[in-house]
This record gives sequence, structure tokens and C-alpha cells, in this order.
Amino acid sequence: MAKNTSRLIALSLASIMGAMTSLPVVAQTTQRLSATKANDYALVYSLPTTRLAVTLEAELTVEKPGEFYKYAKKYLNIDNPITRENRRATLKSATVTTVGVADDSERYAVQFKSGTAPFMLLSASNIPLAINTEKTIKIEEVDLPQAQEAAPTPLETPAARQVVSEEMMQSQSSAKRAELAAAAIFAIRQTRSDLITGQAEQTPPDGKSLQLMLDNLEAQEQALMAMFVGTTSVSTDVATFNVTPDDNINHMVVARISALDGIVDSTDLSGAPVYLDLTVTSRGEMPVNEKGVELPFPKNGLAYRIPGTANVKITFDGRLYFEDDEEMAQFGIVYGLAPNSFTDKKAPIFVIFDPATGAIATQGPATPN
Repeated sequence: MAKNTSRLIALSLASIMGAMTSLPVVAQTTQRLSATKANDYALVYSLPTTRLAVTLEAELTVEKPGEFYKYAKKYLNIDNPITRENRRATLKSATVTTVGVADDSERYAVQFKSGTAPFMLLSASNIPLAINTEKTIKIEEVDLPQAQEAAPTPLETPAARQVVSEEMMQSQSSAKRAELAAAAIFAIRQTRSDLITGQAEQTPPDGKSLQLMLDNLEAQEQALMAMFVGTTSVSTDVATFNVTPDDNINHMVVARISALDGIVDSTDLSGAPVYLDLTVTSRGEMPVNEKGVELPFPKNGLAYRIPGTANVKITFDGRLYFEDDEEMAQFGIVYGLAPNSFTDKKAPIFVIFDPATGAIATQGPATPN
């Protein structure tokens, strides 16, 4: 096998750019190149190497004590209120997707016969998507998580301001304020019971009004209870890290999770490590004939990848969060298709490539131009 480097060098930059800009763009991230006299019937492209996009979702929990936590047992018979601020973080999910990035060391030019009109669809980074067809591989969209802010705690709602009475604000004694808060909780519970049973002196005119009153009483009780038991808020942080492996990976720290800052870089020792492990499970092999002899690279062939596969794992705190086998270009080999197969007058073919690996996704007879 040999790259067509001499052919590539011989092509003038002006003719290549002219062919690219004179032809219509099929999509925002797609360009169409045609083999014409202007580019000496040659198409230039780069094969991809496969990058892993590791998306991590961390769950961050913040616990804060309430103002009256010391009196939770005395007034409400609560044994385990939050007594000090505590922050913790853990990995909630991990997702690994693959994407092809142009490999500058695998750049090719394929030469066609003059008078023919094959065309190639390329990505924005010059990776082949298809030849002799406008169709491309359908990339399945992965539903990635989105970062979520913590919901307001009961003490951050309007109800928290409603439950603080004038007497509570004026008292200088925390024990007295706790006693008043506990009394307010029991009063709210009694009011709610009277409303539900119809024993309240003033009843709402309809069911909707009743529900609004019950919801407001519930919010007030939660705010008062939070003054004793404390609050817990949960948020999520999401970040994606790109890794382009060239061999097996053993326990690489791809990122860290910090209770204070969420997902941080692998070099930030304030966080616990998230590990990436990669094991090559198969390597692409050259095609062979019926006698088992490797087939030579076709003369001036259109290069593509025969990828290998790798097992990918993401672990955190001893727990496995992701494991899957991924096809990867760099663990395979480069082979080629004879250029005349695309220009055969009787039976030209089309090929659709996987842009993440450079492999042939599908091929068949091309529709005559």
C-alpha cells in the first residue's frame, strides 16, 4: 500500500480551492467535490482518526443545618437533624460517543480518468462522507444530560418569609424563637386538618381555592421544618472531555469530581478521579484472496479505513458507569477501492462512509448521471 503523496504535491492549491468553492454546498457541514479538468480529475481528502467524547454528569449535594437544629429533638422529637454543612459529589452518569477528526498524516488524492464525473461529499474537515451519492450515513443523536441547577430549598421560597412572625423577629433568644416556630408548625397542621374535615370557621368557596390554601400551608410548614431539620439541595454538572487514544489505556484520569466545584480537569487534585480504560480487542486486517494472500492496495486507489475495535470503560469510586465496544479508525488499517469502479460506464458504484471511523458503511450501484 502507498499513499498518493506525489499526486497530492503535484496538485496546485488554487485548483483544489477552485473546485471546492465553485460547487454547491449540500449542507452546512458538507462540501461536494467533483473530479473535473479544473482539479486534474483528482479529489483530495483526509481519513479520520476516532476521538472519544466522554460526557460526565456529576451530582452535587449540599446539606445545611437549620437555625434551630439544636432544638429539633426537644420541640419536634426529631433525632437526626443536619448539624453541620456538608458537601458531597458523585458521578451520576457517563456517556461515550465517537467522532472522526481529520488525521493529517493520512491525507490522500485519488486520480480519475479524464472525461469522467465522479463526485465526493466531504465533511467540513475534509473527511469522506460519500462518493457518487448525495446520501450520507445517518448519525444517531445521543440524548446527553443537561446541567441542572438546584431547586430552591424551603427556606428560599416566599413561604419562608411568611412564617416568620413579628414575635420571632423581636426575640433575642434562639430557644424562644424555636419554641415559637414549633408552635407555628402545630398551628398549621391543625388549620390544615380543619380545612380538610370542613371544621374551619372560614372555608374556601371552591375546590381550587381550597387546594391553593392547602399548598400554601404545606409550603409554610416545610419552611418551618427546615429551620429544625436543615436543607438539602441537589444540582448536576455536565462536562465533555475529548480523548484520542493511540493504544491501550490503563486507568487514565479523564477528569475529577469536586464537591466544591463539580467536574474539574484531571490535574485538579481537589476532586476524586474518573478513570478511562481502553483495551484494543481487534485490529483491522488487510483483505485476502481465496488463497489467504493479502490483496495489494489498488493502484491510485481511493483510500478508506478498515477499523479495529476497542472496549471502553468509565469508572468512578470503584463503580462501573459505562462499558461498550467501539469501532476506532486508528486501530485498523488503510485499504483502497479501485477508482475505475466509480467511473465504469456500465456499472459505477456509490459508497457511503462512516465519518467516525472512515469505514465503508454501505455501497451499491450508483444511479447514472
